Amino acid sequence: MGEGVRETGREPGRGAANGTGPEATGEDVRGDLRWGSIAGLVRAAAARHADREAVVDGRTRLTYAQLGERVERAAAATLAAGIEPGDRVAVWAPNTADWIVSALGAVSAGAVLVPLNTRFKGTEAAYVLQRSRARLLFVTGTFLGTSYVASLRRAAAQGPAGGRGPLPGLPHLEQVVVLADDAPEDFRTWKDFLAGGDTVPAAAVRRRAESIGPEAPSDIIFTSGTTGSPKGAVITHAQSLRCYEVWSELAGLREGDRYLIVNPFFHTFGYKAGILACLMRGATMVPQPVFNVDTALANIAAERISVLPGPPTLHQSLLDHPQRAHHDLSTLRLVVTGAAVVPLRLVERLRGELRIGTVLTAYGLSEAGGIVSMCRRGDPAEVIAATSGRAVPGTEIRIADGDGRPLPAGAAGEVWVRGHHVMQGYFEDPEETARTVTPDGWLRTGDVGVLDGGGNLRITDRIKDMFIVGGFNAYPAEIEQLLGLHPDIADVAVVGIPDPRLGEVGKAYAVRRPGSTLTADDLIAWSRREMANYKVPRAVEFVTELPRNASGKVLKRELRAR
Repeated sequence: MGEGVRETGREPGRGAANGTGPEATGEDVRGDLRWGSIAGLVRAAAARHADREAVVDGRTRLTYAQLGERVERAAAATLAAGIEPGDRVAVWAPNTADWIVSALGAVSAGAVLVPLNTRFKGTEAAYVLQRSRARLLFVTGTFLGTSYVASLRRAAAQGPAGGRGPLPGLPHLEQVVVLADDAPEDFRTWKDFLAGGDTVPAAAVRRRAESIGPEAPSDIIFTSGTTGSPKGAVITHAQSLRCYEVWSELAGLREGDRYLIVNPFFHTFGYKAGILACLMRGATMVPQPVFNVDTALANIAAERISVLPGPPTLHQSLLDHPQRAHHDLSTLRLVVTGAAVVPLRLVERLRGELRIGTVLTAYGLSEAGGIVSMCRRGDPAEVIAATSGRAVPGTEIRIADGDGRPLPAGAAGEVWVRGHHVMQGYFEDPEETARTVTPDGWLRTGDVGVLDGGGNLRITDRIKDMFIVGGFNAYPAEIEQLLGLHPDIADVAVVGIPDPRLGEVGKAYAVRRPGSTLTADDLIAWSRREMANYKVPRAVEFVTELPRNASGKVLKRELRAR
């Protein structure tokens, strides 16, 4: 391998010989060989952890044995609905026990799961359903004051004649199951759907599950659509299992952990680092449909939560909440976060104020199964805050110039990734796949990053977010990290805006800490003391909050539109 490439999980000076085991070498971290498919994982978890609590969702409390039974029943109903191996089945619902059961039931029946973003409007959901040609949809009734059913009906009211389902605009969608007790006349209730599988023999469900090969597609994760139309990354059962056995090992997830899953299930972080990881380790899933700080604090205390992954804003909100001291957070022991900007002070506060033993950062994207690099337990706070850690086992990372040539350590370029987790391609989109994955298997991420001498990856920005100030490349994430050091700044995003003299300059959208009287001039003057002149924002606008999608990513196109 050339310069700028860090090898598959084997770290300089570390290995099995000095006791670091599979975490350093990647040996024996191959969930794909152990379970074969996600259906096999569910069955194994139900047997191994039968009496352990699996899911807590309000008044619903399920053991692993009970969860296994519910998933089998949902799989039987999916067979009864006529779903064949490889058919796409979508779920459009918030984090609930019903999401877990319906999704795992569909996948156990050989279907390919298509999770839909809960923040989608009807038109956006209809696009993904049409693009994937989903035959079956599980949908929530009402969420955040919106009727998803009504929204979808409005979006898909018009379409060609001859469709087999209830929505003319979606001719391939044969059945819509509402995850509730009530449903429109041409849709089905969850109870009715499950009853339809009661005549399917258990042996038929088992045969279908056992027929799923490890290389069969398990899901199509549509990109968040922060730029352009969403594209569907196709991931196999083997890839999903191997990735999240690796994740669970590096994070140190344990049997008996209690995991508050705030990350949305439609996102890889919520579904795979959440549901699949818990199934692998026998941890208890506590899904939370919407991130609300008061609810999270109450859940942590009442359910004795020990694991709380999520974006940095989640943890910052917990730390800054005025009622934090009134809740017992002493059981928290593991936090995994990831973003271009993770303030060092946040890591130090999580360790110091909440006494969380393990705080890790990671980097991934849907096209690489959701995981590329990750810090290791025991890394210093400076590495955890400033980088996204080292390549996970089975992964290569290259920093490439505009022509694809590898760059040396310390140089910024596009992050290229190669390994077992790189997607099979975008669903039925060979042209876009060819633009994204090279013939020799390198995934061009579109992210700008730097590798240090130890192989730690620092993501500096998206290529499309970079702007040029008088000939100098300015990376918003780097500027945001510097601005985040100001004691009065709680959150910040930077975009490039036109400038008649320099071509482009930076504009900062900033959220002040409570009680702060910081002015734009104050922040600009401070910036001139702390960073190179071309990085200094020429304009500052204070906002109450930054616009984010449900995955926690700042919607910079909305900021640019202002």
